[in-house]
Amino acid sequence: MRQLIYISHAEVDIDPAVPVPDWRLSARGRSRHARFAERCPGVTSIYCSNERKARDGAEIMAATLELDVQVIDALHENDRSATGYLPPEAFERMADAFFARPEDSVEGWERAVDAQARVTRALRRLVAQDDRGGSIAVIGHGGVGALLRAQLLGQPIDRSHDQPAGGGNVLRIALPDWSLVEGWTPMEQFRSVWDERGEP
Repeated sequence: MRQLIYISHAEVDIDPAVPVPDWRLSARGRSRHARFAERCPGVTSIYCSNERKARDGAEIMAATLELDVQVIDALHENDRSATGYLPPEAFERMADAFFARPEDSVEGWERAVDAQARVTRALRRLVAQDDRGGSIAVIGHGGVGALLRAQLLGQPIDRSHDQPAGGGNVLRIALPDWSLVEGWTPMEQFRSVWDERGEP
């Protein structure tokens, strides 16, 4: 079965002086991505957003699987540039509002409905154009991943679709019918869905 594996980037080095899209994976995040890449023998294509942390994860997987990486700008996290870095408590309040009011631009953030449409459209386009035949890995972000999960389940946008804290979680989507068959699953638990041929 061909599948789309949507991976939220793992832990990052948080630096308030650096724009959020330029944050890099932390040492722990890089280690988790490296171990995860070894569990994905059926992947034949790798895509990621243009944010540094997603590219870091994609490059680690690409080195392990000897594949190239294709960067898709439209896969970026919900645009939060209006506020920039927020301390954890303030960020959580904003994230709650982002999911609770999906048709509003909360404090200038990209609307959840717009981010959902953008990411869903980008994923469907890349799957339609990918001709390698195997499974597809996409390294992206937890916020828009939550919006994707809601869309796949035909449910309203809500923070209940968000990933567990810490990042480094996986949604497994069956193709070509786009049915969500697993998620969110921590990277470390993903091995169980592959057999020795790299097929679920």
